[in-house]
Amino acid sequence: MSPTDLSLLELASQLDNKKVTSREATEAQLARVEKVDPRIRAYLHVDRAGALAMADAADARLRAGQKRGPLDGIPVALKDLFNQEGTETTAGSKILKGYVSPYDATVVKRLKAAGAVLLGKLNLDEFAMGSSTENSAFGPTFNPWDVSRTPGGSSGGSSAAVAARLCAGALGTDTGGSIRQPAALCGVVGLKPTYGRVSRYGVVAFASSLDQVGPLARTTADCAAMLQVIAGDDPCDSTSSRRSVPNFSEQLEAGVKGMKLGVPREYFVPGMDAEVERAVRAAIAEYEKLGATIVEVSLPHTQYAVSCYYLIATAEASSNLARYDGVKYGHRTADPKGLLDMYARTRDEGFGAEVKRRIMLGTYALSAGYYDAYYLRAQKVRTLIRRDFDAAFEKVDAIVTPTSPTAAFKIGEKMSDPIQMYLNDIFTLSCNLASLPGMSLPCGFTASGLPIGLQLLGKPWDEATLLRVARAYEREHDWAARKPPEVA
Repeated sequence: MSPTDLSLLELASQLDNKKVTSREATEAQLARVEKVDPRIRAYLHVDRAGALAMADAADARLRAGQKRGPLDGIPVALKDLFNQEGTETTAGSKILKGYVSPYDATVVKRLKAAGAVLLGKLNLDEFAMGSSTENSAFGPTFNPWDVSRTPGGSSGGSSAAVAARLCAGALGTDTGGSIRQPAALCGVVGLKPTYGRVSRYGVVAFASSLDQVGPLARTTADCAAMLQVIAGDDPCDSTSSRRSVPNFSEQLEAGVKGMKLGVPREYFVPGMDAEVERAVRAAIAEYEKLGATIVEVSLPHTQYAVSCYYLIATAEASSNLARYDGVKYGHRTADPKGLLDMYARTRDEGFGAEVKRRIMLGTYALSAGYYDAYYLRAQKVRTLIRRDFDAAFEKVDAIVTPTSPTAAFKIGEKMSDPIQMYLNDIFTLSCNLASLPGMSLPCGFTASGLPIGLQLLGKPWDEATLLRVARAYEREHDWAARKPPEVA
């Protein structure tokens, strides 16, 4: 079997048993990227020389008996939102094209310290604003299961790369579902940790009170291993938590017998794809067979989540993106006629349509006379959404829902209608507004062969229970072993 067909932990085991070296695994991965990625376009940048140097260093440690952990020698990749020293970081935007980071983000530093081999940077919606990876300034990424469809977004490059066996695991970010939704549409596992569990230092900001870093991989155990490496306090990020980091793999095989799982009635809505609903309800029934008690719960303020999110996220984006003005970072317009002309033309030339739309929405919401009516009110609704979850978690251990109302949609299908695009995240936004952990795992396929995702939502800081619940379902099925058709 090729090393590219192994899960992250299977490859780690092969390295331990000297059945393959990190260089051989990395070379196999790079060869597959060269062969397959021209059709998928998951990568924006491949660092062949850097990856092989990291692989050789890992092999030397393994020979010397100095293995640093399960990620040592494993080829992984990064959404191009993470600063990596000496590497271009574009955030999928023309305005940052040519910007080479002078430092590593904390999560990149931790992956390097764990011995991971960094293959390169992955495509995304510009500044993580989108649900299809069509908003990238460098062109869309295509879904490995059907290249006429999107991989979801904004971490579409990360999910497509994992699904197409172009890396053993990847990091993404999740502001309103940007790890979970693309994981669902590409048939992989994606985990958004509790806000504060993972440092955001060195990650290009979209909406600072919502952004969170997390892993995408083929299995629940792989996600647990990656989260173990990147989680923990960081003095460079004042929003990171000082809580101790538990062993996320310790209870992975404990099953769900005796647990209570909540099913919110507000998450099964008109317009939801019938095949998605059948697959999710079948997964819920399976949890009952495995010994869990299913409890109906209500999250009544879910209906306001989309409006609330698009006020808060755009307001924070308008503030965060004010720094891109041609002075310090990336693109600057040619021959400006004064300072204001430079600001205006640089931003007009550098930002894409969706980013401009969100900056304008956010600036309007924060402007004098409208702050109380929009932004402040949205923050109050956010509190109500969090209280809904607090009440539900007094009755249940975790909540089970669909990740997305549909399977992967066609490239271009929703680009002319932003509202329809935003509604694709209707089941994932509340988790970010409430700062909770959430994850998506495969729970079946449509008749046309497209993956369907099951979402699990947990109590704050209780990623271990989410992983345990996910693993209980995962080990009953072979979804993780299924491969997309070869597209090269």
